[in-house]
Amino acid sequence: MSNPFILIARIRVKEGKIEEYLKIAKEADNAVNASEPDMLIHTFDQDPTDPLEFTWSEVYRTSEAMVHHINNPPVVAYVEKHQEIADKFEIEVYGNITDETIKAIEALNVPFKHFKTTEVGYIRKEKFIQFNEKKHSSLSAS
Repeated sequence: MSNPFILIARIRVKEGKIEEYLKIAKEADNAVNASEPDMLIHTFDQDPTDPLEFTWSEVYRTSEAMVHHINNPPVVAYVEKHQEIADKFEIEVYGNITDETIKAIEALNVPFKHFKTTEVGYIRKEKFIQFNEKKHSSLSAS
């Protein structure tokens, strides 16, 4: 199992397209919530100084969850709509991810910066393991 990590996606919406963009972001958010249990945090935040700038803040339980996200049909549809009504899409990842995940992100052909974890800091992996065990035990009980 790979470890949890943070992804920040920086968006710039075209002038006059904020409401339309918020609609597609909400559709994507609802679909991700329903179909991606390993997306632990998924928020869409507006820049306090530039109303056209937004940030997706995402926490993934594993690298595999990110690959699933990239290939999730509602996310693919969101990215297609994004291209029509936004000017910028940049990705930053904080933490260690698999080579497969790096290749999947690079295949998006958007600016990408990867901040690898140093020997300083920690992840409470037992919290994520507990979450995973609870998720799987509740699925098998269904």
